Amino acid sequence: MQKTFIVSLCHNGILGGGLYLTRESLVYKTGKLTVDDKYRNLVLPLKDIESLTWKQIVFPVASFRMNDGETYTMLIFNKPRFLKYYQEYTSSLQ
Repeated sequence: MQKTFIVSLCHNGILGGGLYLTRESLVYKTGKLTVDDKYRNLVLPLKDIESLTWKQIVFPVASFRMNDGETYTMLIFNKPRFLKYYQEYTSSLQ
């Protein structure tokens, strides 16, 4: 089942969009045409996420560190709901 969240990707500025959490991956999508294709439809397989860390600035800021060393930072506006499903989905991978 897919869960949807309002997010902003932090990459060369703040890029508003949607984050779709499925049992296999996190998918960030934005309709902004000025954004590089890689970030318009960014797919992060859950099995490839090495770690998730959080900071609280004004909004909760999540950083996803991938196995390949890439890090993707996002403002996620419903942290408790996101964590509930993220933990549920990642625990089923083990």
